[in-house]
Amino acid sequence: MGAMRVLFIGGSGIISSACADLAVERGIDLYLLNRGRSTDRPVPSAATVLRGDIRDPQSVAEAINGRDFDAVVDWVAFSPEHVRTDIDLFRGRTGQYVFISSASAYQTPPARVPVVESTPLSNPFWQYSRDKIACEQLLVEAYRAEGFPATIVRPSHTYDRTLVPFDGGWTVLDRMRRGKEIVVHGDGTSLWTLTHHTDFARGFIGLLAHPRTIGDAFHITSDDVLTWDQIAHALAKPLGVEPRIVHVPSDAIAAADPEWGAGLLGDKAHSMIFNNAKLRDVVPDYVATVPFEQGAREIVAWHLEDPVRQRVDERLDTVMDRLVEAYRPRPL
Repeated sequence: MGAMRVLFIGGSGIISSACADLAVERGIDLYLLNRGRSTDRPVPSAATVLRGDIRDPQSVAEAINGRDFDAVVDWVAFSPEHVRTDIDLFRGRTGQYVFISSASAYQTPPARVPVVESTPLSNPFWQYSRDKIACEQLLVEAYRAEGFPATIVRPSHTYDRTLVPFDGGWTVLDRMRRGKEIVVHGDGTSLWTLTHHTDFARGFIGLLAHPRTIGDAFHITSDDVLTWDQIAHALAKPLGVEPRIVHVPSDAIAAADPEWGAGLLGDKAHSMIFNNAKLRDVVPDYVATVPFEQGAREIVAWHLEDPVRQRVDERLDTVMDRLVEAYRPRPL
């Protein structure tokens, strides 16, 4: 029996790069469909790169050149139109089609925690999440109507060394270094789950071409749960500083910056804890091993390695200044 043949549409992103590395390490015959643009995350040398643009179906048909796959994973599908294109391209050509959805599609705020895969999908705050829900609905209908072999995967906040968990990215770390206050939404005690991309990969690869995943949905997260104040302190420690935190209501942040607010009200402002039992039923050896304190050291080290990576968002920095001034605790 030959190696499993898998196609990644994308494959150089935060999550997909770790999955690509682990796939080839485990002997999967991996194909990566992308446009060949430069990236901070080089593709594995053992993978076969196919040049094509998923937004141009004809270029994809030419790139795959009649190949069939045990699994196809689309890392860059964000709208029902994208999913419809995939269904047309890969109907009858793959044993499994994996759609990368988002845990932000779950009921927001959740009525119960921990969140499980049967938690309702409903997010009135964030268009990104509603689009993912629409994609899922389309795939469920295709599975029911024609047996299209869809599997839905819902990552939560998955990061690598390039991704600062706070909105604003390096801007927040820069403020810490300069001794300026940083904004933490709410009172800083809401609980958040952060998953290192290598941990996600260990769960994900076990789902590929697995017969008990067809027509089903799984989330993949760590069991590492922190408050947002703890996240701030974890990032400050490798910077050698003590964070000066100003707590600001999420509604106030949304009023000051609607884009920042959409991600808060639609995702980060609410405590999100996940039950991974369903994943472990299919991938029994799955365990997340990277605590965020280790991830924070990686994040800080990567940004400090190269000044080019230290990009301050001046507009958002100004918004943060205004919020800090308005909500900084006053002396009694």
